[in-house]
Amino acid sequence: MSQQADLGFGVDKARRSVTVARPEWLINIDFMPNTKSAERRLRNSARKQLRNRSARSRLHTLERSYLELLGAGKKDAAAAALRTISSAFDKAAKHGVVHRATADRKKSRLSLRFARAK
Repeated sequence: MSQQADLGFGVDKARRSVTVARPEWLINIDFMPNTKSAERRLRNSARKQLRNRSARSRLHTLERSYLELLGAGKKDAAAAALRTISSAFDKAAKHGVVHRATADRKKSRLSLRFARAK
């Protein structure tokens, strides 16, 4: 029971729903798993969903800060930011957060914008 409380996993049998809560997000699933393995998969899926959402949010933040630097004309800082965001996209693609082709396309378009700004 303590492990479920640590994970923020709650079952409401009357409503037949499961709530997975973390400090930063709250996920409510409107069905009850029928087996123990399905319950484990539900917890794992919710945990992975939170991790993926966090990684995608970081990518968006890096991209936004890079575009702000580029718009302000700070070429040296933008070059460093481009290296950082390229690495972040590669890591996200490696871990399956974004598709490899999506990461390559985004990196290509961001580097083209950098080349146009010079």
